[in-house]
Amino acid sequence: MTRSDRITETLTRTFAPLSLDVVDDSGSHAGHSGAAVGGETHFNVIMAAECFEGMTRVARARAVNDALADEFAAGLHALALTLRTPAERAKTL
Repeated sequence: MTRSDRITETLTRTFAPLSLDVVDDSGSHAGHSGAAVGGETHFNVIMAAECFEGMTRVARARAVNDALADEFAAGLHALALTLRTPAERAKTL
């Protein structure tokens, strides 16, 4: 199972998202701090979930980072996060 698969599984189990995209962006960070030769260190996550309702952007990011603590401990270096409620997502479609 890839790190992308594990991230998708963890976020789905934890947040029951309406939508979720997990993209490995490691290739564009080659040579940067935290980038490993094999990749799977930098990801872009775009997620919409009901549970984000009433949460600040910082609280949403903390919740995702907490859910992925094991991945960070195992070499995940960075996440670019776009976290929305379903209503916020609908405005961008």
